[in-house]
Amino acid sequence: MNYRHGYHAGNFADVVKHVVLARVLTYMKQKPRPFRVIDTHAGAGRYDLAGVEAGKTGEWQDGIGRVFNAEFAPPVAELLQPYLDAVRADNASGELEVYPGSSLIARRIMRPEDVLVANELNASEFERLKREFGRSRNTTFLNIDAWHAVKSLLPPKERRAVILIDPPFEAKSEFADLVVGVREAMSRFQDGVYVIWYPLKDVEAADHFVAEATSRPGLEFLDVRLAVCAPFPGLGLTATGVLVINPPYLLRGELETVLPALRDCMAEGEGSGFAIKDVVQ
Repeated sequence: MNYRHGYHAGNFADVVKHVVLARVLTYMKQKPRPFRVIDTHAGAGRYDLAGVEAGKTGEWQDGIGRVFNAEFAPPVAELLQPYLDAVRADNASGELEVYPGSSLIARRIMRPEDVLVANELNASEFERLKREFGRSRNTTFLNIDAWHAVKSLLPPKERRAVILIDPPFEAKSEFADLVVGVREAMSRFQDGVYVIWYPLKDVEAADHFVAEATSRPGLEFLDVRLAVCAPFPGLGLTATGVLVINPPYLLRGELETVLPALRDCMAEGEGSGFAIKDVVQ
């Protein structure tokens, strides 16, 4: 596994994924009972936006770089606050220099009594992850295959959990592997909230993945997609998706408020837009 998220940290896809994650975690905190977050592909924890990796692509400039100091309408700003507060914690000077990964964002939104399990297979990224966190209460780090982690960690003893699945999509079989992994996870813990990121390069393949991953009768889900422009040869990723299984009941309405603002803020040209498909019983 050679993937390094540092090249893409803070890009538009990260912003969408982390905004969804932040809203889910904010909802989870409304109930007093502790919950667990399992991050299956945690990465390095924190990313230097002035570093070599981020500097080679500059993707963050059109993602968090636009959102960080943007002026949003009050309803949008309120919904974005948990996410942006987590990012600002690493940028106290007001200058955007560092971007936190999913696990660090989650830990900052979670309560001290809530449990975080951050798993990362890549050895060097795993070591960075541990260093970036330091000593953190109710936080565990694992260096194993993501699907082995799912099998060993589900069901959680708290019986309340958010499972973030964010594969690198290095292999051609990634969508098929993801379907198998999600089904395995759901067979072990069907009540968890699953937040699953995927790239939207091949719409047919993405549609097939969503259909397969949500084929269980009666399953509730939201399929959230955002494009910054129409597909363009050589431009790379222009659209992103997040599948949320067992979504909080308020999430769709919140995203209907937030996504138009994010689309307008991060749009690159014609073809930008968003869509939310749901099955909620």
